Amino acid sequence: MPNTKVYIADAGSTDGTPAIARFFADRLAIEVIPGGLPAVGRNNGARRASTPYVLFIDADIELDDPTLVRRTVELMRRKKLHCVTTNIHCPQGRGFDRVLYAASNLAQQLSRLCRPFSTGMFMLFDKARFDELGGFHEGALYAEDYLLSKKVARLRFGIVRGHIITTNRRFKNMGYLTVARLFLSTALNTWNDSFFFRDHRYWHSEPRTFTGA
Repeated sequence: MPNTKVYIADAGSTDGTPAIARFFADRLAIEVIPGGLPAVGRNNGARRASTPYVLFIDADIELDDPTLVRRTVELMRRKKLHCVTTNIHCPQGRGFDRVLYAASNLAQQLSRLCRPFSTGMFMLFDKARFDELGGFHEGALYAEDYLLSKKVARLRFGIVRGHIITTNRRFKNMGYLTVARLFLSTALNTWNDSFFFRDHRYWHSEPRTFTGA
């Protein structure tokens, strides 16, 4: 919809992301803003938002289900949730890619029993609660999404039916064993916030564009 505000937090991307985004200006109210590490870019967009909810998505995410955003907002409203995410699907990946993303989806489901884990690839937040929590910690060098979502009360966290589509580029760039070991370390350091402020070189090979709506 033309009145849907989308902030593109760009951190010096070299793939023409801002120009591509502006191509859709006739359908969306798009504004390119300064980015940085994910926490910085996401917060820059959230500060500009005046809506009750703010949706954070990564630049390379595909929303193949046209009802996903609407259903996510409806779930948020109906159950008075603070944070809602969804599952991740990697249709172009290999078998091991699907296994790792399936493990991530399972971890999200199980996190509702302990400390909520929402992927930053698709994260809808109640704006008032987001502000109360202080947004994403800009000192985080890794998993800024989990560092924030685990502060959400378990009964205020939801996972909407469906999925988003992503690629396996991160696994190819870093190596399967490295990513798997890092994800396992994340789970083991749930109560150790200092782990998220150490540089695990997770973003060194990543495009530096992060999108929020």
